[in-house]
Amino acid sequence: MSIMSEYCLLLRKDLRKPLPAAQWPEGFSLVTLSEALMQPVHALLCLGYADGRGSVEPLHSWQHDLLHDAEYDPQLWFVTLHEGQVIAVAQAWTSAYLKDLVVHPHHQGQGLGSALLSHVFEVFRQRHEACVDLKVMEHNHRARRLYEQHGMALIRREAL
Repeated sequence: MSIMSEYCLLLRKDLRKPLPAAQWPEGFSLVTLSEALMQPVHALLCLGYADGRGSVEPLHSWQHDLLHDAEYDPQLWFVTLHEGQVIAVAQAWTSAYLKDLVVHPHHQGQGLGSALLSHVFEVFRQRHEACVDLKVMEHNHRARRLYEQHGMALIRREAL
């Protein structure tokens, strides 16, 4: 009986090259994480990883771990709102690493993931970082296409 290994890919975006500006669809606003948004952001992350492409701790544990993480900076949490609802989120760490990027399934295909990714790149460029890294599951083809369209390069493939 063989056990199939799962792999994740480490991708990198070089920020020393020109970056296109984020193109936001109409009717959406971008804010940073606040106490009032913790629960709906957590709910969106849970929804985004419900298909087995990741996992999220229960709200209390997630919030505690987040607030006590040395790499946590609420200014590096980008939350997209539409009519007051959390529609998309990107969480980055201070080490120029994009930890999470989730767009609500009902709003996928509208350019929100692309706009968030471009915004993250620009923020880290303004912080004088040379690159941004992230990991993506090898089988997550939709996310991989997005990252490839934004010029992210494969650094290595890692077995989980």
